[in-house]
Amino acid sequence: MALIAHLSDIHLDTADGGRSAARTRAVMDYLEGLPVDLDAVLVTGDIADHGRPDEYASARELLLGSRHPVLVCPGNHDDRTAFRTGLLGLPGSVEPVNQVLRTAGCTIALCDSSVPGEDEGFLSDGTLAWLEEVLAGTPAGTPVLVGFHHPPVELHTPYVDQWRQFGEERLAALARRYPDLAGFLCGHTHTATATVFAGRPLLVAPGVVSALRLPWEQPTGPSPHVHLDLPPAVAFHVVDGGGRLTTHYRIVDASSGLGSGR
Repeated sequence: MALIAHLSDIHLDTADGGRSAARTRAVMDYLEGLPVDLDAVLVTGDIADHGRPDEYASARELLLGSRHPVLVCPGNHDDRTAFRTGLLGLPGSVEPVNQVLRTAGCTIALCDSSVPGEDEGFLSDGTLAWLEEVLAGTPAGTPVLVGFHHPPVELHTPYVDQWRQFGEERLAALARRYPDLAGFLCGHTHTATATVFAGRPLLVAPGVVSALRLPWEQPTGPSPHVHLDLPPAVAFHVVDGGGRLTTHYRIVDASSGLGSGR
């Protein structure tokens, strides 16, 4: 069995008076205080709000000091070169940032769906080839989770659906060749969502920095899409020995760092 915490869209901004850092710290403090060791903490994109080096320095301090293994991928707000150098400590490059983590219970592949200079997502041919290598190199019977920033389907949230992941039929065709692919994980929409893609669960992490107002919740006014007052939240994914994926969502009290809710 594997136990994975999944957060997304922390949007660290060193000019916001510490708000984004405080919300991220509350989630990470909650995870650090758990009485068990997690197999992984996944952060599916939009690590920095503006892609600046100082934002990645803050992310490195907040995320990579964890006692749990942390795996991150870029989102549409991230800059690949600064992401590599400032957060991962790697040489700068504009190539996709793809990473894999193999745990005792499953394999996790995080793919870079960002498109430099654009808000929408797309998995390059090189990234899909990399993912196929990961899938082909995973022993039969080992569940694989595939993550990225952009959802590859519409989620009936028009404000963010316009910037979803496109070219998704190529990913679906790849998934059909690998039955051990247990599910897809992503972020981008700032709201906990569960649906299906390519016959597998597609699970969207809630946003840390803010929450999306759903279309039927939106009031009139200058910011109808974004809710800044709701607390941050995190998803927990449990992968059992048969490859079945179960997800729990937990609200985090940003003032105390304690998990609560359902």
